[in-house]
Amino acid sequence: MSHMHLELDLPPALPRGALRVIPLGGLGEIGRNMTVFEYDGKLLIVDCGVLFPEEHQPGVDLILPDFGPIRDRLKDVVGIMLTHGHEDHIGGVPYLLRERGDIPVIGSRLTLALLAPKLKEHRLKDAPTHIVTEGQVEKFGPFELEFVAVNHSIPDALAVAIKTPAGVALHTGDFKMDQLPLDGRITDLRAFARLGEQGVDLFLTDSTNAEVPGFTTSERSITPAIDTVFASSNGRIIVASFASHVHRIQQVIDAAHKHGRKVAYVGRSMVRNMQIARDLGYLNVPDGVVVDKIDAAPPNKMVLMSTGSQGEPMAALSRMANNSHQQVSLEPGDTVLLASSLIPGNENAIYRVIDGLTKLGANVVHKGNALVHVSGHASAGELLYCYNIVKPTNVLPVHGEIRHLHSNAKLATATGVPNVILAEDGYVIDLVDGHASIVGAVECGYVYVDGSSVGDLTDSELKDRRVLGEEGFISVVVVIDSTNGKILSGPEIHARGIAEDDSAFDEVMPKIISALEEALKEGTHDSRQLEQVIRRVLGSFVGRKLRRRPMILPVVLEA
Repeated sequence: MSHMHLELDLPPALPRGALRVIPLGGLGEIGRNMTVFEYDGKLLIVDCGVLFPEEHQPGVDLILPDFGPIRDRLKDVVGIMLTHGHEDHIGGVPYLLRERGDIPVIGSRLTLALLAPKLKEHRLKDAPTHIVTEGQVEKFGPFELEFVAVNHSIPDALAVAIKTPAGVALHTGDFKMDQLPLDGRITDLRAFARLGEQGVDLFLTDSTNAEVPGFTTSERSITPAIDTVFASSNGRIIVASFASHVHRIQQVIDAAHKHGRKVAYVGRSMVRNMQIARDLGYLNVPDGVVVDKIDAAPPNKMVLMSTGSQGEPMAALSRMANNSHQQVSLEPGDTVLLASSLIPGNENAIYRVIDGLTKLGANVVHKGNALVHVSGHASAGELLYCYNIVKPTNVLPVHGEIRHLHSNAKLATATGVPNVILAEDGYVIDLVDGHASIVGAVECGYVYVDGSSVGDLTDSELKDRRVLGEEGFISVVVVIDSTNGKILSGPEIHARGIAEDDSAFDEVMPKIISALEEALKEGTHDSRQLEQVIRRVLGSFVGRKLRRRPMILPVVLEA
């Protein structure tokens, strides 16, 4: 087993006839999935998703994979293969196409349909798209791709076998082995077995649920819990789910139809995605069940299908919990059903929403108190099953946090896989003569989308934002006579976000003046150096007296 190294050199040139794999996102995190395959001077990209920010990343809208390692080679990219339509796999595509707009985008019909509005929003009209389906084999440059049906929490998901003279890499994408899926489309284990018999040299497997023993529960198993909620609710029902979880929304629509309720969608992405799914035949809606208005029927006959199951601040459910939604005001007797999992990192935000909804009198049903969600990812039993069927020579766990990757690696080793590689984003893995190994690393960091800015926000600036939010802000203004080096005015100190008023700084004023006068006597007239003197004296005082470390912005003006 090849373990992760703290420091790696840049990789050597790719040997002739070898296959190179560079994960640029999704290893060590849930999201931002992107993997680059290189053979004979050409690149194939599998997935290009986004990661949603956590609380320690204030103001950030999205986090992208780092395109830096391939930016000067975009002309060599023969295609972007998308395994399925979730944001963490397709959300970054528009940002990549903004750098080269004619890269072919490959995916299933639903996946590309969900991508289309994003491309339109970014005014990307020229990107060629190639709809593919399971069982199909297509060639893009030196890569022959075979597409395999897999079951996930969104229809039309695909695994992909990437065939080159260097060997075969099989990428599962996100998958599970639901034997009773709502749409009847199961993971094609026969194709996995056939590929295994032909020889899989590198198996890239979904690690999200590798720590979970057994098999993932079938989607159908939550139907009774949803039905119970509908049968026992006397008021309005609000269901929060991912806007792309077509199977889950199908179950809600079926329950609403059974209990004589109407369904209205709340949230732009929910409206858009469900219209796409309905138009393409992935969502079966009985006549008259879905309505346009949230008050189309009495409250006890209405179901609102909402976004915001992860506690996103601007999503519909969060605004309902804050009593700030323009259309929906919760009332005692309403039932809120969170039909989703807790993505790692979102727990606090979700529980705040649950508390807010409960405070308003709603009955909140969630994964913690009812079986209202099942995962879309294979558990340990399913992964073991796959390793025994495919019998790969090398395994690279993907899609998961560090502990998930390690758990997946242990499963692969337990089944006798000869070589298991643990890697992180930016690590470079070469498949040479059937053996895969880490040969180096490329610089690969987070790229922040902040409003209209992409990649301009740095970690240092994020730290400043956290300091401003947690410790407060102090400004100090001093005016210096540029001719004689005397203090003409100040220091004037103003604090924001600090409990004490400005009089708390009276004690430090003489110390700042004394330090400035001493520096001026020694011939220091550079305003930057004088600002550092102020920052040092004031910072020491605030840390010692107020037990805080605020951002200090000194300004020295010359008159």
